[in-house]
Amino acid sequence: MADQRRSDGGMQDELVFMALGGIGEIGMNCYLYGVGPADDRQWLMVDLGITFPEGENDPGVDVILPDLRFIEGERNLAGLVLTHAHEDHLGAVIELWPRLNVPIYATPFTAALLKTKVTEYGGGVRLPIHEVALDGRFDVGRFDIELVSVAHSIPESNALVIRTAHGTVLHTGDWKLDPTPVIGAPTDTERLAALGVEGVTAMICDSTNALREGRSPSEQDVAQSLAGIIAGAKRRVAVTIFASNVARLRAVADAARQAGRQLVVAGRAMHRMIDVAMATGYLPSNFKYLDQSQFSYLAPHEVVTLCTGSQGEPRAALARVAAGEHPDIKLDRGDLVIFSSRTIPGNERAVGQIQNQLVDMGCELITDGNALVHVTGHPRRDELKEMYGWVKPRIAIPMHGEARHLAEHAKLARAAGVKEVVSVRNGDVVRLAPGVAEIVDEAPVGRLFRDGYLLVPGEEGPVRERRSLAFAGIVVVALPQSARDGVVPDPEIVLDGVPARDAADRSMLDIVRDAVEGTLASIPRKRRQDTEMVREAVRRAVRAAVDHAWGKRPIVKILLTRAAR
Repeated sequence: MADQRRSDGGMQDELVFMALGGIGEIGMNCYLYGVGPADDRQWLMVDLGITFPEGENDPGVDVILPDLRFIEGERNLAGLVLTHAHEDHLGAVIELWPRLNVPIYATPFTAALLKTKVTEYGGGVRLPIHEVALDGRFDVGRFDIELVSVAHSIPESNALVIRTAHGTVLHTGDWKLDPTPVIGAPTDTERLAALGVEGVTAMICDSTNALREGRSPSEQDVAQSLAGIIAGAKRRVAVTIFASNVARLRAVADAARQAGRQLVVAGRAMHRMIDVAMATGYLPSNFKYLDQSQFSYLAPHEVVTLCTGSQGEPRAALARVAAGEHPDIKLDRGDLVIFSSRTIPGNERAVGQIQNQLVDMGCELITDGNALVHVTGHPRRDELKEMYGWVKPRIAIPMHGEARHLAEHAKLARAAGVKEVVSVRNGDVVRLAPGVAEIVDEAPVGRLFRDGYLLVPGEEGPVRERRSLAFAGIVVVALPQSARDGVVPDPEIVLDGVPARDAADRSMLDIVRDAVEGTLASIPRKRRQDTEMVREAVRRAVRAAVDHAWGKRPIVKILLTRAAR
């Protein structure tokens, strides 16, 4: 860490902020606040989430998690506070908590959902989850934490007021201004205004919709729109939503009941969310729905089906329905499919494929592009301006957004009168107090990939190799090796993902064989005992020969095998 020293030569006690994920991207949120001198800080972690692979860039990757090497090395971590239960804020907790081994603080709904995930995960993981009350206040080491309820697209979303000896920080989490959120409390604007009077050193604020003018519609507006669409449908209706959006789930259920239809639920994540919402009081204890196995017994005009898979997930219910592979749910010509969601950047191709399959079946589609069937859970520009008007922070740091969102948020904050606006990226260590806010150091950051059952590094390792394989294939050359003569000609060659012939109709196998034999012929017999030198010379020659014939450089592997006596 940077050695920030006072004029008397002692280490300066200070308040710092940094992100291990979530700044410069939307997803994988993981933030750190530190108090103390640079060589002896105590840290607080806020959220520990995942993001999703970006199609062809991450072949075979299931999800992406933040690299925690920095805070693992620091060790003095007081605890982890979760702002809410979305996967991009808590999805990495189960797998990465053993590297931290600290208390976890969450409100009842978030705690219940995390406990359910632990049960499903298995493996004997036991998390020390401390359930805290809505709008509660509690200490985590040297940090005094207060929760402020904010509206979002999942119950019990919270902004955090983080009080320290050096000042107060408002970490907004994900929020919007919605006076009628259907489920849960609206954003506590009175408390936010009171904080502004009390004095806020810095606000670390959501940037997701900083490019969008005006303010977000209410969840109640979407509920009314869905009710009208479902009431007017002639045949089956299928609705896909984010499973975590309990308010939307409730709205679809109410619309089905008002239209005299039965609600059918398909997808494990949807069932899990319903169970947790009922257990925590966000859905009534008598909430009624049918399992997907009952779908075939209902007439087309009797059913509304809630499906997982709004983001094109290949194993989710809607993808299987669109492919005609779902064991229980079938859609036909004239059925209506409502995408009550917005496509997350990077998922456009997968969602588009499912929508095209549904259209080929003869289904009608409604998306947020042609009807009010979805509303964001994040603030637009007018809402951001109101937040700055209430809180009046001395320092603003935009978070939760890509570069373009962060830049527009920074401009808005300056226009709102914020004196110090600091634009940062993951890994930048910002001193918030004392003194002027500035970047004082840089910490290592990165990504971990969940690859099947394993966590592998993002920068190196199997995923990087798979990218190369996807681009230019692989050539494997097995060479016999004798104790007397060293490596000798007579290769076995395997091509995978490489064209069989070049533009002149020469066999690629012959091109590779000629490269191998020519290289070995150029090496004196005595030097062929140097197997590593021979291996590298042959590898380079084969790669160059294929590149000359094809215009691409494949992965080349040279295997040395013991020749029979």
